[in-house]
Amino acid sequence: MNSTYKAFWLEAGDLIVIDQTQLPFRFVTKTLKTSADAALAIQDMTVRGAGVIGNVAAFGVYLAARESKGDLDRIKPLAAVIRSARPTAVNLMWAVDRLISVLDKAPANSDLVEVALKEAIAIADEDVIGTRNIGRFGCELIEAIAKTKPNGEPVNILTHCNAGWLAIVDRGSALAPIYEASDRGINIHVWVDETRPRNQGANLTAWELGQSHIPHTLIADNTGGLLMQYGKVDLCIVGTDRVTRSGDVANKIGTYLKALAAFDNQVPFYVALPSSTFDMQISDGIKEIAIETRSADEVLYMQGLLDDGNIGKVRVAPLETTALNYGFDVTPAKFVTGLITERGICEAAETAIAGMFLDLIP
Repeated sequence: MNSTYKAFWLEAGDLIVIDQTQLPFRFVTKTLKTSADAALAIQDMTVRGAGVIGNVAAFGVYLAARESKGDLDRIKPLAAVIRSARPTAVNLMWAVDRLISVLDKAPANSDLVEVALKEAIAIADEDVIGTRNIGRFGCELIEAIAKTKPNGEPVNILTHCNAGWLAIVDRGSALAPIYEASDRGINIHVWVDETRPRNQGANLTAWELGQSHIPHTLIADNTGGLLMQYGKVDLCIVGTDRVTRSGDVANKIGTYLKALAAFDNQVPFYVALPSSTFDMQISDGIKEIAIETRSADEVLYMQGLLDDGNIGKVRVAPLETTALNYGFDVTPAKFVTGLITERGICEAAETAIAGMFLDLIP
């Protein structure tokens, strides 16, 4: 793997991942030695983001091959457990299916451990190239807006959740154009949604942008609409965990409300994604995408840095209160200005998607 930024890496045959539940206060890693370790890391959100979930799933199949000593009949049930670790992100299923397909087609007497490892590395390396291309295509949008700004004022970009290099190696999806714009010297400023209830924006996006010295301001999730009314948002760019062939977008809960606000205020709303995030088998995102329901505790409690320097949780609701915690929502294609992919920018519509991604149609 030759990425600049790494949310994971190999060490003595094991997979080392950054424990994203500890950021931004502690940089901690976990060592994944088995397929069960990989499945748990995906499930408990040690790793997050559609791309990195897919990468860890792919390496999880490699770990399954290693622990099974290359026995395909034993690898497949272990891979199935990884595949079911989370229901919404299509990259997870795509990566596992790709690994199993390659193992199925491997010549007789192949070392399936090496075959799985090689394919997992290939997926990660492809993501590096893809994320760089997403950055270049998306930056053209930012550059065009920058040319209209008087006196070199910054382009104000709003994003939701985390779609940076912690989510897709090595520059992410939604943040890739922002990193590219920074490299080109374009004056930018990022509005960072906190992204309740897990606060991926406050914890991860803000940390990433800070590491790269990109100007940013953290906002409460419901502030975005007001900022758009005040003309303080030039462009919205978000990532996604699944996009249907018709252009409906599943992303972190709260994305749909941002799209509605952007639509009402004529603010361009773009979704950045690698082609592996398309699900060409479904058309109606609201009816056909399974929305993950997570623990109510994520809503009832907040995690942060305590006064004693430890990371801990505090309850923010009455003890008798219950909570409902959907992890994602679906933004209909009609509210999406365009899709930024590694192949270019296309309309969020079935004909446009099919024209650019004909090879993905089953």
